[in-house]
Amino acid sequence: MSAVIDTLPRRPIRELPDELVSQIAAGEVVERPASVVRELVDNALDAGATEVVVRLTAGGIRAILVEDDGSGIPAAELPLALRRHATSKIASLVDLEHVATMGFRGEALAAIASVAELAIASRTADAPHAQRLEARSGELTPAARAVGTSVEVRELFFATPARRKFLKTEATELAHCIEAVRRHALTRPDVGFTVWHDGKLSQQWRRATPAQRLRDVLDDDFVDASREVAMELGPMRIHGRAGLPEAARSRADQQYVYVNGRFVRDRLIAHGVRSAYEDVLHGARQPSYVLFIDIAPERVDVNVHPTKIEVRFRDAREVHQAVRRAVDGALAISRAGEAPAAVPAETAVPGSFMPAPRPWGAGPTQQASLGLQQAAVLFAQEAPPAWGAAAPVSMAATAPAAGDWPLGKALAQVAGIYILAENAQGLVVVDMHAAHERIVYERLKASLDDKAIESQPLLIPATFAATAQEIATAEQQADTLRRLGLDVAPLSPTVLAVRARPAALAGGDVVELARSVLAELAQYDASNVIQRAQHEILSTMACHGAVRANRQLTLEEMNALLRDMERTERADQCNHGRPTWRQVTLKELDALFWRGR
Repeated sequence: MSAVIDTLPRRPIRELPDELVSQIAAGEVVERPASVVRELVDNALDAGATEVVVRLTAGGIRAILVEDDGSGIPAAELPLALRRHATSKIASLVDLEHVATMGFRGEALAAIASVAELAIASRTADAPHAQRLEARSGELTPAARAVGTSVEVRELFFATPARRKFLKTEATELAHCIEAVRRHALTRPDVGFTVWHDGKLSQQWRRATPAQRLRDVLDDDFVDASREVAMELGPMRIHGRAGLPEAARSRADQQYVYVNGRFVRDRLIAHGVRSAYEDVLHGARQPSYVLFIDIAPERVDVNVHPTKIEVRFRDAREVHQAVRRAVDGALAISRAGEAPAAVPAETAVPGSFMPAPRPWGAGPTQQASLGLQQAAVLFAQEAPPAWGAAAPVSMAATAPAAGDWPLGKALAQVAGIYILAENAQGLVVVDMHAAHERIVYERLKASLDDKAIESQPLLIPATFAATAQEIATAEQQADTLRRLGLDVAPLSPTVLAVRARPAALAGGDVVELARSVLAELAQYDASNVIQRAQHEILSTMACHGAVRANRQLTLEEMNALLRDMERTERADQCNHGRPTWRQVTLKELDALFWRGR
């Protein structure tokens, strides 16, 4: 092989032709028709448009036309608009560090023109008529249109046929184009968006309030099955909506994050959101959410990638923690947006904090929220144990009336698994093991605080070949690992040894556990990793400590379990994300027996 390399003739260093440079740059900016749509709509919004119309032919492969009613481009500046790194949006490094526009790099139009046929027609308010510029010929001619700009792109990748072969079917490319417009529509409800395909109306979002735009874009089902997120932390504001755990999806196709109005994909933010759902999602289900993060421009770098879909934060961990806290807080607020209210003195269990009664009316396939605010749970320490020693369930002094409590009054037990209860809306069915598991888990979390997890030494240490990053993390985070019940130390410059594991985890792969913890410690805040690892261990303990199936309970024990559910946060799901209860309304019961027909 070396002989072959040695015989290759040396080529002199030289500048690449401008056209080739533009085509190389276009490879980063223009991936498919949706990339063109995104860039052109960005420009339309920066121009102050209130209406944006996108017209596509053959999924955008044959033609893309984006029309806006913005401020327009003066005729003298049209040729400049097609030159690389020519822009009106920034003029200095200071402008770049405080950029507030969607575009700023000045390379999108030049990149598109290098791989497709492009023409711009634009008119300003003080111009007698529009001017049209053909990018290929540079010819400038008069045109007819109102104030604003039209950008037409034809035969995408005609100049680079190899790139065109990688495009998908017209239907797939159309779906990506509509998604690109949808992302803009979510963050700009003050602008109307219309998408036409092959002469037919494909999608339209009229100007609306932010709340209505959310319903228009993501439908009523998302809004009804989500909660509002709202938090301010110093120079940062986070708002939007987070989907309820039971509305999670099999795919991550309804996850939208915006930083200062710009749609972004950020692993750090995604991890922060996921950590808020960590013990309420079932299996590999994906949460749905729309989050808007407003942060001082100088605290975020948007000049990371030509597509501008990636950002870099000055204090990434601060953003991660803020996102987690914001979503976590939203999931602990009632569906109606109410904070829990104290129970009247004559009905309260000593030491408890109960939600005020309110209408429920959830359908059989959707679980209403118990609605308790985060960190507002107080437990009755003096209550006698109802069953098991792992975590006692407090006992109500007297059985409540059906309408006095959200989960009602216990009636019976079915198959040793379910509790049937009656409330003001009808019948409540409770999975007693899942419900008690959540109660035990939350109590274990509250009792652990900052204590270290008990560890168990291994008779034979488990060793594994480690990377330099893992070795460094093990040495730097030795104290943190011990708090997690792990003893991981270097055995040689390339080998780590696990000498102790959490006592509660008798099974499992200790090497895999150590690797995953080291990976998280290297990337995320140590305190957050400790908390998550502790919670995973406590979840296992709670599962073993909860009341088992086929355990016969008295009515007093059933009512005590219902009351504890009502004052336990996140009691809608067990630790594994399964629902703990369902409501069947009187109307639904009547329908089963044809009453009223």
